[in-house]
Amino acid sequence: MGGTRCLGVAAAADGGLHQGIDAIRREQQLPAAFPAEVEQAAAHAAAAPRLPDLDRTDIALVTIDPAGAMDLDQALHVERRGDGYRVHYAIADVAAFLRPGDAIDLEAHHRGETLYGADVKIPLHPKRLSEGAASLLPDQVRPALLWTMDLDGTGEGVVVDVRRALVRSRARFDYAGVQADVDCGRADPMWDVLREIGMLRKRREQDRGGISLPLPEQEMDERSGRWTLDYRARHPVEDWNEQISLLTGMAAAHLMREGGVGLLRTLPPPPSWMLQRLRRGAKALRLDWPEDLAYQDFIRSLDPNDPKAIAMMVTCTTLLRGAAYVAFHGEPPENAGHWALASEYTHVTAPLRRLVDRYTGEVCLSLCAGRPVPDWVTSALPTLPATMQRSAQRAGRFERAVIDLAEALTLAPRVGEEFDGSIVEVEKDKSRGVAMLRELAIEAPVQGDSPLPLGEGVSLRLVEADPGTRVVRFELATP
Repeated sequence: MGGTRCLGVAAAADGGLHQGIDAIRREQQLPAAFPAEVEQAAAHAAAAPRLPDLDRTDIALVTIDPAGAMDLDQALHVERRGDGYRVHYAIADVAAFLRPGDAIDLEAHHRGETLYGADVKIPLHPKRLSEGAASLLPDQVRPALLWTMDLDGTGEGVVVDVRRALVRSRARFDYAGVQADVDCGRADPMWDVLREIGMLRKRREQDRGGISLPLPEQEMDERSGRWTLDYRARHPVEDWNEQISLLTGMAAAHLMREGGVGLLRTLPPPPSWMLQRLRRGAKALRLDWPEDLAYQDFIRSLDPNDPKAIAMMVTCTTLLRGAAYVAFHGEPPENAGHWALASEYTHVTAPLRRLVDRYTGEVCLSLCAGRPVPDWVTSALPTLPATMQRSAQRAGRFERAVIDLAEALTLAPRVGEEFDGSIVEVEKDKSRGVAMLRELAIEAPVQGDSPLPLGEGVSLRLVEADPGTRVVRFELATP
């Protein structure tokens, strides 16, 4: 379930972007490198991981990720099985490379998750692990948590099992390459099976009233000294692949509820005012959202290739801000569902990039094996929600600052120009608020000498776009 959007750089970035990101890292006191003792521990761990006895290198697993990715958390293989399907999903076994309380573990608890901004990455674990010994790179034998899930003909899970195993990925694929092969009919038959499963899971999602927000990637492009900021629509194969991750997270949540121990990812229903704000944003972008059309059905109606629709999807991430983690040991908590997915759910598929997944994976391993969850896991569960909340706030600040920088770089040459837009939010003093800019498909702060007309179309003048301060400011243009 997407909760953030990545900012990619489509062309070689100049110093302005990188200098700006370096300034953000200093301002926010983000780590630039791992301490020497952590790197030393990672080197020892990479050379001597704890390997499982079970060998499943016979499974023809592959990875599919953004082009150039090296921190490969997941490898999959899907096949038809009778009237249904079998899904093998291997997840990198980070716990094979560290011990509770060692230098790598303590640093991971400090960081919480990998941070992303443009072409900069601040990793959760040292690269010799996250992009090396622990990553499910092709033609390498790796320790993994191997999920095996059998689905019926409707895509509903009927059997789930997870155990430690040695695996080997046969190949590394990227989304654009696979999609091109699918579109021209030369793809491996396994991708056709993934499409079937993905479509069935999407149908089940719709039937239960859920929606997985298909977040696009925002890209910067620098040509002839001028920046542009655009959105890249997702490839369909990204949605099919995401459904496997969601399936695994739901299966993990089911195991935890049945076993009476674990940690769930929760999201409450949004307040009505937030949905009304989104409706104003849709109106500003001239997207049709009838009053009787539910949010989930509106998202499904959007054309993923329309820049305005993509901007709308990004705006809808505001509904995810109430997401949290809830730990339990005993009776499962009330109101522990995920509103957007209309299901119980947990994060379990990205342990190289997210601390909590190492713990949830360990819980599921124990429950499937019928043995007690290790003490190092149960003792950490109560503190993990706060740890992950801090890391999510840090990641959000970093991402927001990088996007502010990107928007300021893009708009700096256009100070003084006027743009059409609509007011989607007004602050208490009525003279300040937020506007959705139609041409740029972004939201930006705006102020006026008189009360801002909430929900109405306006003309806005760009009065400031400073990459140094990352401030972009509009004013109501004089009629």
